[in-house]
Amino acid sequence: MLHEDGANRTDSYKWIALSNTTLAILLATLDVSITLIAMPAIFRGIHLDPLVPANSLYLLWMILGYMVVGSVLIVSLGRLGDIFGRVRIYNLGFVIYTAASLLLTIDWLTGRAGATYLIVFRIVQGIGGACLMANAAAIITDAFPQNQRGMALGINNIVGVSGMFIGLVLGGLLAPVNWRLVFLISVPVGLFGTVWAYLKLEELGNPRRRPIDWLGNGTFALGLVCLMVAVTYGIRPYGSSSTGWMSPRVIAMLASGVILLGGFVLIERRVHDPMFRLPLFRIRAFTFGTLSTFLSAVARGGLMFMLIIWLQGIWLPEHGYNFTKTPLWAGIYMLPLTAGMLIAGPTSGYLSDRFGARPFATGGMLGAAISFGLLILLPTNFSYLAFALVLALNGISMGMFASPNRAGVMNSLPRGDRGAGGGMNQTFQNSAQVVSIAIFFTLMIAGLASSLPHAITGGLEAHGVSAQVAQHVAHLPPVSILFAAFLGYNPLQHLLGSHVLQTIGSHSSAIITGRSFFPHLVSAPFRTGLHETFLFAIAACLIAAAASALRGGVYHAIDEEPETRGPTRGRPGRSLAAS
Repeated sequence: MLHEDGANRTDSYKWIALSNTTLAILLATLDVSITLIAMPAIFRGIHLDPLVPANSLYLLWMILGYMVVGSVLIVSLGRLGDIFGRVRIYNLGFVIYTAASLLLTIDWLTGRAGATYLIVFRIVQGIGGACLMANAAAIITDAFPQNQRGMALGINNIVGVSGMFIGLVLGGLLAPVNWRLVFLISVPVGLFGTVWAYLKLEELGNPRRRPIDWLGNGTFALGLVCLMVAVTYGIRPYGSSSTGWMSPRVIAMLASGVILLGGFVLIERRVHDPMFRLPLFRIRAFTFGTLSTFLSAVARGGLMFMLIIWLQGIWLPEHGYNFTKTPLWAGIYMLPLTAGMLIAGPTSGYLSDRFGARPFATGGMLGAAISFGLLILLPTNFSYLAFALVLALNGISMGMFASPNRAGVMNSLPRGDRGAGGGMNQTFQNSAQVVSIAIFFTLMIAGLASSLPHAITGGLEAHGVSAQVAQHVAHLPPVSILFAAFLGYNPLQHLLGSHVLQTIGSHSSAIITGRSFFPHLVSAPFRTGLHETFLFAIAACLIAAAASALRGGVYHAIDEEPETRGPTRGRPGRSLAAS
């Protein structure tokens, strides 16, 4: 029988487990962002304009669909890993992910049918990614002794977080060659990972066959879907409003989601074998670690989108980059953020094995709050060196938080609950990223709506555009301007159209469609919205720091044999050390 700390386990296996799961997490998180930069090429390839108002839902679901399905399924798949074996569910995820990646490359349809095909198989790909993310941390925790888990989970977690930023660069490199390559690149890597996982990974947990909590799974999935879909409609315009949060559809979906999730909690308190292990929240380290996870992801999730819009819509064009080239360069110029995470993550994870998660996770969130404050102080047309240093500070701070926090959460879980508990933690993180995008975009849109129409109207009329056309463009939903900048389009050239530009003369047309006109026009309104989003991020980081400080000292669960634990009141473990 294997000792908890893996004394009888060979050193080689734990590195195999770490390498394979890190590859899987890199693929799963890379696919969150690789399509962001490739979106213009993808929509050109299927002959669909993503900025036509009727098509904006396709754009949103191409961005968010993969993230939403991960948020919905991770807890269930983690729980299934506890029941049927984590390696079994994990390996199945590799198969689903790789097959979906292949099918995404062969979309022969065009227009809205082509977009629907891509969204459907992005969701299938998300199911595979959710299987991987739900069980990777538990597989690592099973394989590594307690005094090395922080380092191992730190490497895994930070590579995963960095994958979202690496995907930006990779998408920018591949999409100009062929949009299908952004999906095809995952196929050979996925095949290699699948074969490797089936041949080498071992089941070290204690899977116990239990009834599946279908009612709990169903209410949780439906409730979370309602909330996530409400987000996609909430950041779209409704009637004369720049956002849709007050639309009957969004209100109804939010209310339905809250009711369903409330029913889910009641079900989980009564069902014999619950999907969501509510007793785990009695573990202080787990509860405050998971709360910190949620708040840090809320602060971080929308940051990538704001930085991309800032770089692509304003800074890069003002520094001589053509709009069509800005997606790739935005990813490149954000690499200091990734570098900071890669440096700090494994280091802080290693140190947390000795000193505990609390000082590093709390300090990381305080550092992140400072970095958001420094971003507020930067002028819109910043010096890149200052920008790179602030990004590096943010990346170091986020990496300093993420690795110890993940290790602290996983160390607090008894072996039999690591799949479900790790899935619960990952669900809070994924859901927070979607919520963060909604909050960041809503705050940005609100900031733009107050001053952008006047700026656009005055700027266009000064260069010969008729008052009627200028008013029409100025009062288009601000989200259209944001999406245009986000996708690497010249927003005014796209929104005015060639027929309007031909009527104002070549000189005025060249000015309006030049690289500096739009950034100069939008920089002041954008700065207002940007400050609102970063102030919110500072608040989230400070609350996360407080939650992290409340987690307690060094904590490791002492497992008991599964038979000694009741199905709903299982004693979650005791501290080996608390300091």
